[in-house]
Amino acid sequence: MPNLPDVVLWSIPAFVLLTVVEMVSYRLHPDEDAAGYEAKDAATSVGMGLGSLAFDFLWKIPIVALYTALYELTPLRVPVLWWTVPLMLLAQDFFYYWSHRGHHVIRILWACHVVHHSSRKFNFTTALRQPWTSLTVWPFYVPLIAAGVHPAALAFCSSANLVYQFWIHTERIDKMPRWFEFVFNTPSHHRVHHASQGGYLDRNFGGILIVWDRLFGSFAAETVRPVYGLTKNIDTYNPLKVATHEYVSIAKDLKAARDWRERAGRVFRGPGWGPAPAAAPVSTAGTPAESTSA
Repeated sequence: MPNLPDVVLWSIPAFVLLTVVEMVSYRLHPDEDAAGYEAKDAATSVGMGLGSLAFDFLWKIPIVALYTALYELTPLRVPVLWWTVPLMLLAQDFFYYWSHRGHHVIRILWACHVVHHSSRKFNFTTALRQPWTSLTVWPFYVPLIAAGVHPAALAFCSSANLVYQFWIHTERIDKMPRWFEFVFNTPSHHRVHHASQGGYLDRNFGGILIVWDRLFGSFAAETVRPVYGLTKNIDTYNPLKVATHEYVSIAKDLKAARDWRERAGRVFRGPGWGPAPAAAPVSTAGTPAESTSA
């Protein structure tokens, strides 16, 4: 098994320090247009992050077992070397893009990911607002395991991707140099991703690199100031409700559905999908062609 560091664990002191620095910066140099911090919201985000650590540990048991079984079955092997690790990071980021995009356009997957978008603030604590039902992510990385990437190496790459994304959850950084903005995900790009305006919805899914969005038509540049949150916001700071509210909505829609086609749509179509309203019968009474009045 590759001996790779736990980059999330090692990064916790940096997370804490950067969050404190950002909070102080808002105190010293407030920005009336920025979303800033709100105590209850920040506490909820931190609580969601702590809860995700516990639940992720639980979900890892079946996922690691499945990945290990698949890794043993494939004849392919990718060694962990100084030059293969960057390639694995690149491949993981590519599949992260599709996982992230899938979690926006398929409602049952969105029910997991919506947690991360539920805050109307955008700061370093928003990065910690993680779902408790991340069991939906593992299928997207099966090709990497089948190609011979060791599950521990995949875990390392996923953790590195997650750590990178912490610093892009801020309004205190405007724009990075142009070349950097073209290649990498930045606070500007990620502010667009967290916005609830129509033109910004379902854009900028990249983790470390933004080039995937440019290649696959999901990129949008930041032009107007984003409004953060959901198109239909939830007014709660209860972590359990934050973690489960979309699953509850799906259950209600399934109960009210008229047939199996609608039930399937409520689960597997986009988050805003609904069946087309039944067309009202067209009455021909009183039309000019049939009217008897002079």
